[in-house]
Amino acid sequence: MRLASSIAAVAVLALTTPAFAAGQAAAPSSAPQAAPAPAPAEEDDSPDEAAFEAKAEAFGERMEAMVAEMQAAAAQADKAKAKADLDAIQAKYQTEVDAFAEAVNTFATSQAAPAEQVAMAMQQIKGIPLQARTEIEQAAAAPAAAPPAQPQ
Repeated sequence: MRLASSIAAVAVLALTTPAFAAGQAAAPSSAPQAAPAPAPAEEDDSPDEAAFEAKAEAFGERMEAMVAEMQAAAAQADKAKAKADLDAIQAKYQTEVDAFAEAVNTFATSQAAPAEQVAMAMQQIKGIPLQARTEIEQAAAAPAAAPPAQPQ
């Protein structure tokens, strides 16, 4: 499952696309959308852009690790232990998520990005652990709530 990394990628792509830099925001949507194809790499990326892209890539990898840990925790038969483990995992990664959101803020501000878009991206990024956990918990509960229909 690449839910968290997709969310992070969308947030990062939103900050690194020319439309974002120019202040031309796309209409916000509450439904998750497929990440757009990345723009071709520009040869004149600044060292700041390259450093931020490396941070974003590392962040995406950490979010994939978080999702894998959460999936394993949610799959436990002992639901009390599963909840305690999910709480610990979410707390463990939240500090990294908050730090990355601040890195996004710093980078976007240095690129003269519109404050509203930066605030929205930071909010989305900070919500990744909770959103991932919620969707993982729902997926783990779904098989128990709706057994497959038996063919007649």
